[in-house]
Amino acid sequence: MIVAALRKKLASEARRWAADADVTLPENLALSAPPAHVKADLCLPWPLAAAKVAKRNPLELAKLLAAHLSKVPEVENAQAAPPGFVNIMIKQTALCANLKAITLAPKTYGEDSGGPKTKVLVEFVSANPTGPLHMASGRGATLGDSLVRIMKRLGRRVAAEYYVNDGGDRVVLLGESIMARYKQSKGESAPVPEKGYQGEYLVDLAAAAPAGRETWDAQAWGRYAMDTLLASHKEDMKVFEANFDRWYLESELFSSGAVPKTLEFLKGRGMVFEKDGAVWLGTLNAEGSTDDKDRVLVKSTGKPTYFLPDIAYHKDKYDRGFERVIDIFGADHHGYVARMRAAIGALGKPPESYHAIVHQLIHLFRGREAVKMSKRAGAFISLRELIDEVGKDACRFFFALRTPDSHLNFDLELAKKQSSENPVFYVQYVHARICSIFRKAAQTGLFAQSAEMPMPNARYLLAPEERALLNKLAWLPEVLLDCERLLSPHPLANYLLELAGLFHPFYEECPVVSAEDPEQAKARLLLIAGVRDAIREGLDLLGVSAPEQM
Repeated sequence: MIVAALRKKLASEARRWAADADVTLPENLALSAPPAHVKADLCLPWPLAAAKVAKRNPLELAKLLAAHLSKVPEVENAQAAPPGFVNIMIKQTALCANLKAITLAPKTYGEDSGGPKTKVLVEFVSANPTGPLHMASGRGATLGDSLVRIMKRLGRRVAAEYYVNDGGDRVVLLGESIMARYKQSKGESAPVPEKGYQGEYLVDLAAAAPAGRETWDAQAWGRYAMDTLLASHKEDMKVFEANFDRWYLESELFSSGAVPKTLEFLKGRGMVFEKDGAVWLGTLNAEGSTDDKDRVLVKSTGKPTYFLPDIAYHKDKYDRGFERVIDIFGADHHGYVARMRAAIGALGKPPESYHAIVHQLIHLFRGREAVKMSKRAGAFISLRELIDEVGKDACRFFFALRTPDSHLNFDLELAKKQSSENPVFYVQYVHARICSIFRKAAQTGLFAQSAEMPMPNARYLLAPEERALLNKLAWLPEVLLDCERLLSPHPLANYLLELAGLFHPFYEECPVVSAEDPEQAKARLLLIAGVRDAIREGLDLLGVSAPEQM
């Protein structure tokens, strides 16, 4: 992992230089890939930050720092660039050593062994079991599951959880809704409650109910429907390959007594007051609160609001030893974030230990025509319908391509195309093509197995197309860190597209099996093995398959 190693070495040398030059560098010395028009591998903006404090010319500081960093063994050269950057070229031998490291241990490439050991819980999807999972749940599942996979690759202590809202009035309201559908199927006049569930899926559920249903009350109907729908949620997540360490039931929370105990805990911390016969949480006074008002915990009727069990659930997260809590919400939860952060402060936990990701809406298209609703699910497209039409791989890759806070236009026709226009096909095809090259190499006797391949001689990988691939492979660990920092898998999905894009000119300009020099052919085989492994591992972190033939 040459970039990560160089980041530490360059930072150490830069601080040594800064002490001698009597300048102050910022605490966080980040580096980046240079713009496409700059011929370099790394770009350091550090002199710009130092110049502000020292009130010195940033370009002059950049020249001094470049001269100092050029002595680092892995650095080919270091050049100052206006207005105060240092651009670094990495030695070819170092990039080749990094390539070999990928192919020797692809499953651990990107691990950040010196990173934080904080215990993290990521909660995602958590859809009410009152209807089928819709396609927005697929976006949340992609975000959460991919983040957990990436964080585990980095070496973090992270778990995934699905919170099932199976308590409260939902059961009865769902029961009343499905009872109405059952009676309608018998020719009776039975309107669905005004605030009930309208989807046609309830007709199917009612028809599939077991014998004895004629005697059920709303509670029994509701429990049957909720259990059946929850089972379908679990099956959908299995098909989607989104994995959870625990499915946490809200009913467990109530049966354990955690809800009243949490209220007493908040009272003990002086965070609760009574007004107008109701019990309120003083969120305006909570540590780190950005909420705009106090919130009701228990109504004047004595019934808790949804907010109180949610606080109890989050208290339970911390009580189980998690030190960082990440919630992934749908677009309708924007207003919930501030009050939840305030609740964390009210519990006495650091508000900065809580993170909420709110992913935006998905607009479904078939070419240019908008797809508005499902015939069976009601006013939304179910996740299973989407998977059945375009496949799990296209769903997950398309969902991962955009930042969570951006709206997503999902084109069904594009997702099904077997061409380079389809981004997931574009990446998977490169993996399949490389596998095909290796099969051909085995047939010619050039290659037996990757373990036999020697360290590539750097002088055989000097073409611009080869250098571009070597450099791109070196950046994968940093991309994973970006995903963690941004709490989004989109840097990885876009990285894979860029890596695949660099492979195509290499394939056109640099023959592998038919190379004139067998040593050059072997070096190129190792190079594309690195590309193959990086794509396979990257796709796996996104929950997408890497086919060997297409």
